Amino acid sequence: MPSDIRKSSKTLNICLAAVFILLIAVTVIIRIRSLAAPLERDEGEYAYAGQLMLQGVPPYSQAYNMKMPGIYAAYAMILACFRQTPSGIHFAVLLINTATIILLFFLTKKLFGPIAGMASAVFFAITSISSPIGATANAENFVVLPAIAGIILLMNFADSKKYLSLAAGGLLLGIAFMMKQHGAGFILFGFLFLLWKRIYQRPRNWKNFIFVILIYSFFALLPFLITCLILWRCRVFEKFWFWTFKYAYYYVNAIPLKMSFENLKTVLTKIIPSAPFIWLSALLGLSSIIWNRGIRKHSVFLIGFLICSFLAVCPGFYFRSHYFVLFLPALSILAAAGVIAIGDLVGLGIKSSGKTAFISILVVLAIWLQSFYSQRYYLLESDPVKVSRANFGTFPFPEVLEIAKFIKSHSNESDKIAVLGSEPEICFYSHRRSATAYIYTYPLMEPQPYAVDMQHEMISQIEAGKPRFIVFVDCSNSWYFRQNSEKLIFDWMKQYLSSYYRQIGLVEISLNQTSYRWDSTAKPLSDDDSCLFVFERID
Repeated sequence: MPSDIRKSSKTLNICLAAVFILLIAVTVIIRIRSLAAPLERDEGEYAYAGQLMLQGVPPYSQAYNMKMPGIYAAYAMILACFRQTPSGIHFAVLLINTATIILLFFLTKKLFGPIAGMASAVFFAITSISSPIGATANAENFVVLPAIAGIILLMNFADSKKYLSLAAGGLLLGIAFMMKQHGAGFILFGFLFLLWKRIYQRPRNWKNFIFVILIYSFFALLPFLITCLILWRCRVFEKFWFWTFKYAYYYVNAIPLKMSFENLKTVLTKIIPSAPFIWLSALLGLSSIIWNRGIRKHSVFLIGFLICSFLAVCPGFYFRSHYFVLFLPALSILAAAGVIAIGDLVGLGIKSSGKTAFISILVVLAIWLQSFYSQRYYLLESDPVKVSRANFGTFPFPEVLEIAKFIKSHSNESDKIAVLGSEPEICFYSHRRSATAYIYTYPLMEPQPYAVDMQHEMISQIEAGKPRFIVFVDCSNSWYFRQNSEKLIFDWMKQYLSSYYRQIGLVEISLNQTSYRWDSTAKPLSDDDSCLFVFERID
């Protein structure tokens, strides 16, 4: 190779590494600045369940929900390694996000080269902390990491035919499913990828393909089978099966198809404006399959990964913003393909491959800077309360932290509490066990056949547990009432609280401020504000 070409290649690699390190460092700093942001509900659920696991309490025994237990185990490990604080949890997800970024670089590099690898990595980094999604430790982050790692191993198997890569890839995709049911979309992609590779192989050996699929399926199922065995030994398998499959069936079928399109439209109008150039580049990358030969040879991978990633977002058609973390790798890879397509078009007029590569890097930088600039006020905010307000409005996440501090300082470790609402983070912050396993009240208000029985069970658990403190969350977003919701628990609540408890505090939340009044006579100043009432047992 001539010296001038080697010099150009070296300069290109330095520029590539510099841009990659700089942009990733910025996103890491942004995450570090928001480490202390209060936990949101899902984070509070995972943290409380993980806290119980560290105390020897198996999942689904003292905390009910339909999430897979893998996320609870992951949180238990995080709490053990990084302390039981919001900062510790968010630092752990920073590491997970960084690992995902690196893996996405290698995956895309394998498809389209180092510039595309850098592009997809930095695009994922900026979109995964965007204002609609938030730098939270939701389960989707724990799905994406093993899923991307598993897909890379399947790609290695396709090239090397090493069955260890096949088994490890299936195992990691199975672990992704155990973090959340949505991970099944990536297991499906793994199957389709192996099928695609077999179809294009000459000569085709279908007996060997069946053997490959059996190995893949076994290791993809293995984490689930082991989990079922563990939960059966812990005598909570029946509860696990009810919440993650029986109840979950009604949950994912509660949204009518017409409403699902409205939900999708609503969330996309929030997500796309936060990074419009990335979405436009992804659209260009998708369309370039038609006219760009280099991209077209990976068209099956791109389209299959796009479809399966979208399917992973779809269960229940709720289309909540953080679900789209599952879609961001596919979006980022397509956007990187769009950058490659732009470079190839520029290369038609500029015959220097080095100059074309530099222009591609500049395109990546411009797209990233536009995404950063469009949400600069949010990304540069470091106040934990303001970060929470920017993401969740007047949801009471900063307020429950103060309530938990009060409860912890006015109770013993053996005292129990109960939260009438969906704020499990109170139990986590206060290090006090819930008298009821219903740490969410959404299911009690849903139009599903178990709702009334759930309300009766929650009532009986609270009456039997006689919690020292009860927090009533008078916020509609903590209950999500339906028009036909059964509300017998509210009739019971009024009588039970007036008979056995006295009010000792009131927290009132408005758009402009939050007021804390720790006395027995406090009344809400406005009917429009969200309130949290704190009660202490009389005896």
